[in-house]
Amino acid sequence: MKILLAEDDFSTRKYMMDFLARYGACDVVVDGMEAIDAYLMALEEDDPYDLICLDVMMPLMDGYQVLQNIRSMEQNRGIVEDERVKIIMTTALNDNENVEMAFDLGCTAYSGKPLDQDKFELALKKIGLI
Repeated sequence: MKILLAEDDFSTRKYMMDFLARYGACDVVVDGMEAIDAYLMALEEDDPYDLICLDVMMPLMDGYQVLQNIRSMEQNRGIVEDERVKIIMTTALNDNENVEMAFDLGCTAYSGKPLDQDKFELALKKIGLI
């Protein structure tokens, strides 16, 4: 599995990289603009990501903006829903308003921080990645 982790906090990034490495190759970016750039580069190289883990609160562009941009790019390129990248929002913002907004914008799953590895693995199974 090819994974993109967008996380600006060093300790969370390190923890999640170590966890995600057991499932595949993991690229890491620290802000929303880098996430968009990495996503586009992977598409252009015809080697798209299977999973993107997006923090909500990142510099330059927040996770919601990244999510919205990626879904818009997929639509513009004619990528059908079954072939869209799976996006899990990873954030400490666990209130209903933030969760609903993420799903309205097209996230595949929502995972609170601190990351619960068992729940995250269950989410990966539910969306068909493991």
